[in-house]
Amino acid sequence: MEDLYMKIDETVVHVTWEDNSSVRALFEYVKDGLQLTLHRYGGFEQVGNIGKNLTSNDKRLTTTAGDIVLYSSNQLVIFYGSNTWDYTKLGHINLTQTELNHLLNKNSVTIYLESQNIR
Repeated sequence: MEDLYMKIDETVVHVTWEDNSSVRALFEYVKDGLQLTLHRYGGFEQVGNIGKNLTSNDKRLTTTAGDIVLYSSNQLVIFYGSNTWDYTKLGHINLTQTELNHLLNKNSVTIYLESQNIR
């Protein structure tokens, strides 16, 4: 599968994406780029509607900081803390807890996804 790039505000982050039907559907959806606004929820995650239902493969997960999941087939969630719920895992941002807190522990963030290199 080709690379899918993510930018959080002005920072390009390296993501290790899962190999599943949900990620493949996301890849196709963001082929021309997608910008989302995510909002802080619960003090441990950023959540935003992606504007479309994607294939989901939910299972009970305990997330860790950096995990990217699909919730309710149409919500992108990025964790800077931990939670246990039914999610479809999409990937993991390869940053430290401190770096994730700096990027995500605010009222809202802008996420940009694209199947081309956005640097």
